[in-house]
Amino acid sequence: MNMKIPYALPSITDLEISYATDAAANGWGQSCYSYIERFEKQFVEHLGVRHAIATSSCTGAMHLGLAGLGIGNGDEVILADTNWIATVAPIVHAGAIPIFVDVRADTWCISVESLEAAISPQTRAIVATHLYGNLADLDQIIEIGHRYGIPVIEDAAEAIGSSYHGSAAGSRGRFGTFSFHGTKTVTTGEGGMWVSNDSDLFERVLSLSNHGRDQNEWRQFVPRYIGFKFKMSNIQAALGCAQIERVSELVARKKQILEYYRDRLGDLPGASMNPLQEGCSNGAWMPTIRLERYGPNIAEILGASLTEAGIDARPFFPPLSSLEMFEARPENVTARQLAQESINLPSFHDMTETQMDVICEVVEGVAATSAQEGEVGFS
Repeated sequence: MNMKIPYALPSITDLEISYATDAAANGWGQSCYSYIERFEKQFVEHLGVRHAIATSSCTGAMHLGLAGLGIGNGDEVILADTNWIATVAPIVHAGAIPIFVDVRADTWCISVESLEAAISPQTRAIVATHLYGNLADLDQIIEIGHRYGIPVIEDAAEAIGSSYHGSAAGSRGRFGTFSFHGTKTVTTGEGGMWVSNDSDLFERVLSLSNHGRDQNEWRQFVPRYIGFKFKMSNIQAALGCAQIERVSELVARKKQILEYYRDRLGDLPGASMNPLQEGCSNGAWMPTIRLERYGPNIAEILGASLTEAGIDARPFFPPLSSLEMFEARPENVTARQLAQESINLPSFHDMTETQMDVICEVVEGVAATSAQEGEVGFS
């Protein structure tokens, strides 16, 4: 059936349209990078980092960063089992070995204990993914990285607007990556951003992003080494310039929607949503509800009920180790439980309270039915 309530839509105003129109009409020749450079400068200022490179996707940004660190065949990269394939694919393409570890039950982000236990002499990087805007334990993870001499990468694809003890998500690792997919709070349709405070790494990644060409080489068709082509287009960057000018408004609306869900659904037995972490601010990209002790099929049942009601909810990420191309990791119990018990609820800038009420009514109805059928394990 046609969905009456989509799970995500961008917020596009006359500002985005005017910038994109200008880029399409005038962003050629010597102006072909004008909006890209402007977007990168705005993002640097927004995030509080030294360097930013606009990329074709967050996946491309991750690929570039790994290449810039020299990660390759036989190297191990530790990451949370609860993740999207976009985080692990560049690791595999680099020839490295992904090591999936379990996540915390409260934040759904990488478990520090599982992470440290997985470190080996072959470990070359740690990826801390800020899932759905929730924050990984950066202080502890970065301390572990320093202790073992392992760079920490922040996968902040879903965390624009999130902050960890005063630092913007994505700004503290050796490098960070962001997504501007059409579902994200800030969007360029497709696109991403690579950020870092490491100037030497920035120079390497900048060259890698444009066919391995050195920016100071006057012979523009003489690359320094074989690189990639992961650049963002000027028209996409024009959209990004408008979106980043509105970022405070966009993030504030996301937070408002999450709080509405939390207020409405917080009293359901066994229900929890994106955590309120002390000293942190969640950018609230994707409101997520977990229904514990309702049985192993509750997410599937709830998803089917939402679909039947014309609501386009998203499944929670299954563990990467459950995919057929990877070796199973049955010890990652929390990652498996979260996928069985959780679902992402719709969240977009212009959604109404009436729409949110309809969604909450379906969630409440499924919870009530499960309780009546004796599925709920509450005393």
